[in-house]
Amino acid sequence: MIFSKRDRVAIYFDGNNTYNKLKGLGLPERSQRFSFAKFAAHLVGEDRELVSKRYYVGIVRNHDNSEKGEAFVKGQQKFLDGLRTDGFDVKPGRIMYDGKDRIREKGVDVKLAVDLVIGAADDMYDVAIVVSSDTDLIPAIKYVRNGKNKVVEYIGFAGMPSIGMVKECNTQRLFSKEDLLPFQVDKPSLA
Repeated sequence: MIFSKRDRVAIYFDGNNTYNKLKGLGLPERSQRFSFAKFAAHLVGEDRELVSKRYYVGIVRNHDNSEKGEAFVKGQQKFLDGLRTDGFDVKPGRIMYDGKDRIREKGVDVKLAVDLVIGAADDMYDVAIVVSSDTDLIPAIKYVRNGKNKVVEYIGFAGMPSIGMVKECNTQRLFSKEDLLPFQVDKPSLA
């Protein structure tokens, strides 16, 4: 009897990129939150094995010691704790504040690219699902595909796909707002 090997899948979420794409689609809707766990399970499907799910994000600080800043820090920590509870490995980066209310993430894309390459080199996965439209990841994706013969799936968002990511990945799936609605769940009540 011959058994076929199930593909091992690792998922890499670029947190800020995904947040901004979802926000552009008007998601999550009011009184809802987006379930990254349900979305990840959908992306993997039933015929493959999930071996890793990672979420890369810059960690906010209350740089101006304001109430608004403190609320933002607490909100992000609650969100990240929820991801950890759902089995995500949260990979923190830094946030730089330039004094003009402009915020920049530092180190997040590099961490994602390095982990993508190390995972391929260590034969951790057969398929990498990359949820990001950031073309800075393309050199790592090329190495993973061409140097390590791994499959890379690009997950993007309809109406705003990255042509570079579509071109460089083995496959792509673009999700519209309607496609993403089933991954919303009710926020827990405060009572």
